[in-house]
Amino acid sequence: MVAHIVLLKPRLDLSPDEREQFVAVFERAIRTIPEVRGVRIGIRVKHSAGYEGSMPDAADFLALVYFDDLDGLKRYLSHPAHDELGQLFGRYLSAALVYDFEVGGLDLLQNVLSRSITG
Repeated sequence: MVAHIVLLKPRLDLSPDEREQFVAVFERAIRTIPEVRGVRIGIRVKHSAGYEGSMPDAADFLALVYFDDLDGLKRYLSHPAHDELGQLFGRYLSAALVYDFEVGGLDLLQNVLSRSITG
């Protein structure tokens, strides 16, 4: 499975209509692109942990979008509904970080650590 991880920070001056448009375009993308296998949304939680002060202020929200494989992610990224979403990123966000990860259980971690140790 591949996880498309998006950390995002909307601009502070977004109007209610712009916020609604962003949500609608995101929802359209995840509902109409058949390769999407699951979506989770998160809101940043601050709780005075020591590491919070050293983190860049680059995200208020998290979007996790899951795909069966890398080919599914690539089809998602080239889909017209995703293009529409990408256009809003530049206009409506003050910051965003996007990463893609192969995900699995603890066995994946063991395989990664074994490869890095053995070369």
